[in-house]
Amino acid sequence: MGNASSMLTQYDIEEVQQHCNHAFSQQEIVSLYERFCQLDRNNGGFISAEEFLSVPEFAVNPLSQRLLRMVDGLNFKEFVAFLSAFSPHATLHQKIEFIFKVYDSDGNGKVTFTDMLDVLRDLTGTFISEKQREVGLYFQVLTDVLDEAGYTKDSLMILSDFVKILGNSGLKIEVEVPVD
Repeated sequence: MGNASSMLTQYDIEEVQQHCNHAFSQQEIVSLYERFCQLDRNNGGFISAEEFLSVPEFAVNPLSQRLLRMVDGLNFKEFVAFLSAFSPHATLHQKIEFIFKVYDSDGNGKVTFTDMLDVLRDLTGTFISEKQREVGLYFQVLTDVLDEAGYTKDSLMILSDFVKILGNSGLKIEVEVPVD
């Protein structure tokens, strides 16, 4: 399974299913494997950041640079685990954990006010004018949101804080895995 040119066995499929908490059906895993092999251009069994950027939807994502830190060098099993957060079968906790990792850019298990500001800037891109940036629109919006949730700009948030804030939000992040 490590070599992208090899075929998946039933055992491999079941192992991957277990690794991703059954977020995908066996047929979806086979489709994901085919896509993985297409992306793994050098047949090394891993997908590089450069190979991920060849996916147009990924390349234009405003958070692509943050996501690249999470995906660079994934093997197939890790690739499926990464995508499992987008499955309709993923739990809310799995989805929140994924979002937390996007915000936690240095991987230290804590999200700072600056981390949140950086994500907000990435997401809004050119939709916020320079003038709005200068007057601190990001800062004020984020401060207000944190205050409403019972936090301050000096708070270091951990995963359980994200779960507390987003746990009742009806959060929905899903992608469809095309099955031939």
